[in-house]
Amino acid sequence: MTSPAALTGQTSLPVPGDLFARHQTITGLRALADFLEANPAVPIKEYGGDYNVYTRTGNDAAAVAAVDQVAALLNTEVTDDRPHGGHYIASKTFGRITYQMVHIPARQMDEHHAHISYRDNIRLDPDQNNGDEGRAA
Repeated sequence: MTSPAALTGQTSLPVPGDLFARHQTITGLRALADFLEANPAVPIKEYGGDYNVYTRTGNDAAAVAAVDQVAALLNTEVTDDRPHGGHYIASKTFGRITYQMVHIPARQMDEHHAHISYRDNIRLDPDQNNGDEGRAA
């Protein structure tokens, strides 16, 4: 069995807190499934949902290797959209739930941070259009 450290791009063995978080996540997913099964009146997402895990390393090569390892465990191909400014992803769908291991390359993260660095400098006039734009009269 592959260690959680290898799957997340960590270079050290998992610490007890990581194992505890893993246990809590698995227990929570099972409890949610049991709850939804026992309570058919509770709405769900018609098309399912995603469980996304992001690599936790700034080293692109190690992160790609971790995604490749998860892809092998999932018995699936990797989606590599890095040449187009995208991510490196291993995913598999279980029923209507998709598990994805995602690596966002350092360059894309740097571009994202640069883009959002202006976020606090742009303010719309609070009285602009009196908040009525796009509303029916």
